[in-house]
Amino acid sequence: MKTLIGGAVGAVLGLIGLSVWWKPFLQLLAGAIPIMLLLGGGLALYLGFDELKDSWKKDETTTDTTESATDDVDKYKKEIDDLKKEIETLKTEKD
Repeated sequence: MKTLIGGAVGAVLGLIGLSVWWKPFLQLLAGAIPIMLLLGGGLALYLGFDELKDSWKKDETTTDTTESATDDVDKYKKEIDDLKKEIETLKTEKD
């Protein structure tokens, strides 16, 4: 109940304040909007450039990954063949 009454009083005082100080409010708003746009634009530029750098790094690692993946596949195939040969030799020694 206290919150409801406090909110109503705050809203009424805010309306009275806006009506009394309308012109200074507009001056403050006129000064604050360009600064907010400038800071917001700078932040957007920074984040966009950072995302672009990440995509460049991702492209570089993708090409490196595909090359290393084919090398890994060949290495694992050779290892599997060696293990199969070793299993066959162990089977023949056991018999």
